Amino acid sequence: MIAVIDYDTGNLKSVSKALEAVGAKVEVTNDPRLIGRAEVLVLPGVGAFYRGMENLKRLNLLPSIFEAVKEGKPLLGICLGLQLLFTESEEHGTCQGLDIIKGKVKKFQGKMKIPHMGWNQIRIQKSDDPQMRVPRRQTTRKCGCPEGRDQIFKGIPDGSYFYFVHSYYVVPDDKNVIAATTEYGIEFTSAIAKDNIFAVQFHPEKSGELGLKILENFLNVS
Repeated sequence: MIAVIDYDTGNLKSVSKALEAVGAKVEVTNDPRLIGRAEVLVLPGVGAFYRGMENLKRLNLLPSIFEAVKEGKPLLGICLGLQLLFTESEEHGTCQGLDIIKGKVKKFQGKMKIPHMGWNQIRIQKSDDPQMRVPRRQTTRKCGCPEGRDQIFKGIPDGSYFYFVHSYYVVPDDKNVIAATTEYGIEFTSAIAKDNIFAVQFHPEKSGELGLKILENFLNVS
């Protein structure tokens, strides 16, 4: 069973419908016990970083998420769900995140229109990229190993377009976790993969057939 974590941040229905469209059995829940029993977790979300963290704390969902990550259960983060995985955000001063992925969440600067909204390309970091230094190894935490990354992007041409809506972007401390990048005034990280975690800044549930393909590939790797 896949638990789509409900922490009052929207887009739950579209995410769950997209997962069901690729054959997943989905429960939308804020019950820590059900989250603890799930085989796969999905952390979606739109809106403010600080509000997302407040809601996770208020609903007592942090222990279940941390335990699932510790146990090696696959976790998919989408949009705000990607950002919350990081150490801290610039939003509202400095706001502490889950600190599962070391790094910061920063706001777009410059003359580009904010939020970054609409279709944009991703550049996939494949396992044979000379800049990647992630060791090949056999692991039950498949998303972040090179073979797992390649499988997640199987059938996704480099330069494919996905749908974005965001004003902030993630900056991981460890560049090896970067799975894809996108250009919007600057080059920013649009997908990360580490151990049992895969997360994207774009919305696969709003990205047509290629978005569904990403979700299907994630479930196959998981």
